[in-house]
Amino acid sequence: MNLFALRSITVLILISSIIWISSTNKQNLYNEFYKSSIDTFIINQEILLKDISHLNVDAPKIKQNLIQRISILRIQLKKIDFWLRYLEPLAYKKINGPLPVEWETEVFEKFEKPYKREGAGLTLAELYLGEETVRSDSLLFLLKASLESSRIYLNDSITTNLSSHHHLFLANRLFLLNLSTIYTTGFECPEKKNIIPELKEMLNQTSRIYSAYNLSFPEFPITENYFSLFSKMISFVESQSIDPEKFNHFIFIRDFINPLFALNQSFIKSYSVKSISYNDYSLNDDVMSIYDKKLFAGQNVFGVYRSITDSLILEEVQGLGKLFFYDPILSGNNKRSCASCHKPKEYFTDTAVVTSLQFDQLTRLDRNTPSLINVEFNHLVMLDGKHFNLGNQVKDVLVNPLELNNREQELLDKVLSCKEYKTKLKKFAKLSTEKEIGLKHITSAIILYYSKFSYFNSTFDDAMNQITILDSTSINGFNLFMSKAQCATCHFAPQFNGVKPPYIGSEFEVIGVPATNKFDKLSSDKGRYLINSVSETMNAFRTGTIRNVLHTKPYMHNGVFNNLDEVIDFYNTGGGIGKGLKIENQTLSQDSLNLSKPEKLALLKFMESLDEKIIFEDPPNSLPLSSRKKLNSRKIGGEY
Repeated sequence: MNLFALRSITVLILISSIIWISSTNKQNLYNEFYKSSIDTFIINQEILLKDISHLNVDAPKIKQNLIQRISILRIQLKKIDFWLRYLEPLAYKKINGPLPVEWETEVFEKFEKPYKREGAGLTLAELYLGEETVRSDSLLFLLKASLESSRIYLNDSITTNLSSHHHLFLANRLFLLNLSTIYTTGFECPEKKNIIPELKEMLNQTSRIYSAYNLSFPEFPITENYFSLFSKMISFVESQSIDPEKFNHFIFIRDFINPLFALNQSFIKSYSVKSISYNDYSLNDDVMSIYDKKLFAGQNVFGVYRSITDSLILEEVQGLGKLFFYDPILSGNNKRSCASCHKPKEYFTDTAVVTSLQFDQLTRLDRNTPSLINVEFNHLVMLDGKHFNLGNQVKDVLVNPLELNNREQELLDKVLSCKEYKTKLKKFAKLSTEKEIGLKHITSAIILYYSKFSYFNSTFDDAMNQITILDSTSINGFNLFMSKAQCATCHFAPQFNGVKPPYIGSEFEVIGVPATNKFDKLSSDKGRYLINSVSETMNAFRTGTIRNVLHTKPYMHNGVFNNLDEVIDFYNTGGGIGKGLKIENQTLSQDSLNLSKPEKLALLKFMESLDEKIIFEDPPNSLPLSSRKKLNSRKIGGEY
């Protein structure tokens, strides 16, 4: 079937749907608009599948024709993406999965082991058609999975959401967050030339969704000021070049997406919107900006002190945590502290060494010391995602033979030998969720201390919140970050780490980090594979934040790069494969980005704008005295 015929059938379906919908009462209009939109998408997939079964899909002209038809289906998908991605995200992976295999690393890994999810659908089908040899059965597999998953959205378990107003504003929140992160970056669009056309269709159709909703739910309306701003956003997008590298992402987010997000948050509050979806697990209903550091919660930084609401008491706990952070009493030899590796005034990392010393004072650790600032905006911590909460991570460091090399009971005994520690721990334990003093009271205090440094804003945050004006070079750098440089396909706003909307999972990537800067071999560190031993995770590492990145050298898990120029060059040439290394599962594109020198400088300028205005503190003046006299010679911050 040719493209004209396909379009004609689509138009006929839409006309029939409009006539049918207009004959229904207003209460049913929104529901029927939803169903007719899903039906249209399903029917056109059925037509494509039927045609493929009679085609030689390996013929060049047929391939090109099928790519064009899939592009039309992608437009139809984007018109209903607003609903699909929120109402049933697992089915969506079969319709528009960006990866053939994905191991889930969501917050729910706290309760169950990672499990395999196979992706399918339009993106993977289009990419497959670009391969040298194409088999019809493989292509049909990808597209049949999409069709079967599309039908799920007509099930009663899904459509029941449409009977109330709640889902609309929650789906809209996710929609707006995705507009600020993935819809304009090419994260799941194989052809760059289609990114902006798909965006335009999506925005126009979403406006129609809003109108249909308002007719059915006039008591919980999307307000006129929201419609007005949304309309201005559509006009802005229409005025932009269809070249995504020329799209002004900065203005798009600052002037439209972020204000629309604030309005939608006000709807969620004023209309008492309730969620029954895990999509909303981490998101904060109270924040009014995407660039609010409390937009989502990755970790509970209060630990056993989460029952304490008195801010003055919490400040006292933080003060206790500060003492513990600098006190080598937590180590097996009383010579090493948390501050030995995580130097607070160096953004809680160590910029002087590639990797820190092991406990034995002779051998180096395998991995670079990560900054503790903003670490709580991850659901899985450590570079390999070993721990799902910060408490376990701190405990691991304390008892790890290579790090602080202590034993839990010995550590407690030494701490409680200090009158000041014992008095404070008794006081705080009474107010905590666990009344008997234990290691959790120490680790929770440490986390409360260092986490407070994660809630400072950057110049870029202030610019996005329209508090200050950002310089043109930084704006250009951000636009490059979101487009040509492809950074934003792994580093997602607002934390610019691997946690993307709806902010319930941590992304792991294989970029091909070398063992040395000579690129003679791949780093031997297996990364995520050590935790979840499957082929896709070999050499994969959690995507870290680029906030404060100018202050956290050296870079990569092994500290192989000493400056950001080397890092940008590495990405610009296509990662490990681009540098000549053999890597079977690299997730980073191996193609050169062809960044010019001015573009590289603009990227650096943007990253500089993410420097947070952190107010650091001096170390404590002294450490608590112990009844064990030999412990009273310990040094603040440790000896090595």
